[in-house]
Amino acid sequence: MLVGGGHSHVAVLRRFGMRPLAGVRLTLVSPDTHTPYSGMLPGFVAGHYGFDDIHIDLARLARFAGARLFLDEVTGVDPDAGLVRCAGRPAIPYDLLSVNAGSTPNTAGVAGAAAHAVPVKPIGRFASRWAALLERARAHAGGLRIGVIGGGAGGVELMLALAHRLGGGHAFDLVTQDPEILAGHGSGAARRLRRRLEAAGVRVHTGFRVAEVGPGAVRDGSGATIALDEILWATQAAAPPWLRESGLAVDAQGFLRVDDCLRSTSHGTVFGAGDAAASVNHPRPKSGVFAVRQGRPLARNLRRAALGRALRPFAPQRRFLSLISTGPRHAVATRGRWSLEGRWAWRWKDRIDRRFMRRFDDLPAMPEPAVRLPAGLDGAEAAAAARAAAMRCGGCGAKVAAPVLERVIAGLNGMDRADVVIGLDRPDDAAVVAVPPGM
Repeated sequence: MLVGGGHSHVAVLRRFGMRPLAGVRLTLVSPDTHTPYSGMLPGFVAGHYGFDDIHIDLARLARFAGARLFLDEVTGVDPDAGLVRCAGRPAIPYDLLSVNAGSTPNTAGVAGAAAHAVPVKPIGRFASRWAALLERARAHAGGLRIGVIGGGAGGVELMLALAHRLGGGHAFDLVTQDPEILAGHGSGAARRLRRRLEAAGVRVHTGFRVAEVGPGAVRDGSGATIALDEILWATQAAAPPWLRESGLAVDAQGFLRVDDCLRSTSHGTVFGAGDAAASVNHPRPKSGVFAVRQGRPLARNLRRAALGRALRPFAPQRRFLSLISTGPRHAVATRGRWSLEGRWAWRWKDRIDRRFMRRFDDLPAMPEPAVRLPAGLDGAEAAAAARAAAMRCGGCGAKVAAPVLERVIAGLNGMDRADVVIGLDRPDDAAVVAVPPGM
């Protein structure tokens, strides 16, 4: 059971599709049919990419992997009973579970943030909110005051993309509680991006801890106010609340604690990767680059766990290259204290991102399993049997959930059908019908 269609799980689906494991059925639970690649989101906002360029088709990928796809929201997990609870269907049993459900906006302790700010995460839901903001900005003759809360790499990239896409006529504010932008990166990269923000007309507010968000402003604890018409929330993410309630071992922030094999430290049948997981021995920031790198070892260990084999540890890299786009086709490359910038850096980033997406757009053609037909069939019968065998059955997972079906059928009671012997008096999907005389 794969909960969430994040960067690690799309790699798991692709690898199981290329090397199916007999006797193993994959099930993916995701609220969306398309999952975005976070590395290309700023380019999407800036106008360099379209929707299809940055989204992976989960339905197509699930078909390739031979996996069931349930479009639903996970509301809880019972690891002792081996059940995943969803919002719109009965609990789903599992033998092995992997969580790559991403993260939610961390608005804890900030009054009004959930009501008045547009969260950047989960990224899959940001695209529709961005379309509405774009229409509003285009229709607003007097210009909007647009703010991004969060001065990390993601917040800076988003701010520069907004300024590039919307152009003049609007005011832009970047707000961070840190003393400087890009905490965790080298000072050289911070200086380069500071200059880019100034050139784009972005006002940077450092040391401003947002305590309250209203319909047209943000305020800190001292009462200082920044007036904003649109507020985008790009601060550090929070874990899905159902993880803490599940009984699984979690860290202080509520993220799933996993060992070097990406397995839960409390339950051996549960694995985790991406933003939803926290490595006990190798803590790393919440970044898409780590989720992508975890896909291969996660797929390997899920396969080995299904076969009853010993798992293999995985150690993520300590230092990594960041390519931070600046709005136009330009980027800053940084690794540790080293940094450079230029249009070449954006082309480098674009090539890396598109290569990653091609892995899920250009799925290799896999051989069809051989169809065994009964002996003694003539040509027409054999052709019909082959067509029937080749039909893919989605099974009960492709049908309407039982509670939904019961509610619908309950409204059909009261029909006047003399030929129905049993069935009109109960909300069922079957009936006993009297056969007409002579038939």
